[in-house]
Amino acid sequence: MGAVVFEHVPVAELPEKWRARLAKAGNALVTVRIEEEAQAAPGASAEQFADDPLFGMWRDREDMADVPGYVRRIRASRFEDDGSRNK
Repeated sequence: MGAVVFEHVPVAELPEKWRARLAKAGNALVTVRIEEEAQAAPGASAEQFADDPLFGMWRDREDMADVPGYVRRIRASRFEDDGSRNK
């Protein structure tokens, strides 16, 4: 399926949620492109990647035993507890 393209659409005619994401005046014109999203292959599983030499390369890392804790630690300098960026 190809893309559907609408050219020269006034921002004021877009759905409210779309307008909120644009920093354009209501009389500005935009192009809207709508494409079908690719679907993930059904049945993708660990077995599919088991022969890949990179699969599981970090499984023995003791510093990553607590994955959520590890990620929180490395993100701590950039993000607040609520997920917003540090200023």
